[in-house]
Amino acid sequence: MEKKILLEENEIPKYWYNILADMPSPIDPPLGPDGKPIAADALTPIFPMEIIKQEMSAQAEIPIPEEVRSYYAYWRPTPLIRATGMERALKTPAKIYFKNESVSPAGSHKPNTSVPQAYYNKLEGIKRLSTETGAGQWGSALAFACKLMNLECTVYMVKVSFQQKPYRASMIRTWGATIWPSPSNQTSVGREFLKKDPDNSGSLGIAISEAAEDAATHEDTHYSLGSVLNHVLLHQTVIGLEAKKQFEKIGEYPDVIIAPCGGGSNLGGISFPFYRDKFAGKNVRIVAVEPKSCPTLTRGEFRYDFGDSAGFTPLMKMFTLGHNYAPPSIHAGGLRYHGDSPIISYLVKNGLMEAISVDQLETFEAALLFAGTEGIIPAPESAHAIRGAIIEALNAKQEGKEKTILFNMSGHGNFDMSAYDDYLAGKLHNYEVTDEEIRQSLSSISSI
Repeated sequence: MEKKILLEENEIPKYWYNILADMPSPIDPPLGPDGKPIAADALTPIFPMEIIKQEMSAQAEIPIPEEVRSYYAYWRPTPLIRATGMERALKTPAKIYFKNESVSPAGSHKPNTSVPQAYYNKLEGIKRLSTETGAGQWGSALAFACKLMNLECTVYMVKVSFQQKPYRASMIRTWGATIWPSPSNQTSVGREFLKKDPDNSGSLGIAISEAAEDAATHEDTHYSLGSVLNHVLLHQTVIGLEAKKQFEKIGEYPDVIIAPCGGGSNLGGISFPFYRDKFAGKNVRIVAVEPKSCPTLTRGEFRYDFGDSAGFTPLMKMFTLGHNYAPPSIHAGGLRYHGDSPIISYLVKNGLMEAISVDQLETFEAALLFAGTEGIIPAPESAHAIRGAIIEALNAKQEGKEKTILFNMSGHGNFDMSAYDDYLAGKLHNYEVTDEEIRQSLSSISSI
């Protein structure tokens, strides 16, 4: 039995897989302020043309530029690891595997898209990128990519995460980027939110609004997004493409694939390449795991909504809690987003993907089990996938059935130790949004 299933550098994927080419039916298009589908030229002020083409492409396999593959080789291929220690602790007949995306320079899956995004912007002559970040994983990944490409970078980090995870901010600065806690005084939208509430703890929706405004008001600047949009999930498919090769090497295939879900990037990254088989009739389950404090897929509505709090983005058809929803200040900052990827939302709506929500305390309990049996301290976001894998493994134990489980270990928690300190000291709490809170948030959305 192999603990680690490895690939050689020459096995780094040469293309990204575009799930849109194989979907049973098209997803609903993004809409402009007039309620009509947006054209490509509407996106040119904030994205490079190659990214726009990828966002709208129906081509199944999109080549990865050789320069991007050469940067991927800094950390890819990532290992597929059998969680033998966790299997023994759970006394389960299930086989549990995880893709270890924490080995990247930024410590997460995020550089899989930050590197190509910075690359395409560099080719177009852009000098600076602006972005938002929740827990800091995306902000640090883009800072790293911009350093590689000699681009400037400005990051708006959700204020509560900025305060909870100071060393994420330090990492971002180390790679030469500028970082502001959001809402900030640097943008008109930030100043407006602070005017209403000087103690506003921030949200991904607000941070996206600030970063988008920054890009739209500076000619040398483009906006870069770490999740949700089609091209982001496209770039992340290197995860699942590698995982398929690794399972082929050992003659295995997962029965269930699990990942945390905030905007959907790591979930799409590990699962989309397996959908090619699922659409062809393969019996594989895909499970999204989200926090009960921000239950977008499990309790949100499937409708058009803005991707940000100020309404700068196009309207997207997705599961949403309402763009004004302000999630509680849980430590899984990367999962505190009111919406989800339109592709992920489509898959859930059409019964092609499952979604569950879990409490904050049970995710940290799962994280400690994983750290104690596999030696890796996971990010709070990744702990949601671990909790999902434990649920599946215990179900297999109860049923007395063998099962092969794959989950995405999307990032390490080495900069989240204050969260672990709080958990071990009994200071963390569960948060579950009420029906009334969701109703009030959704009531502000347009009827489009």
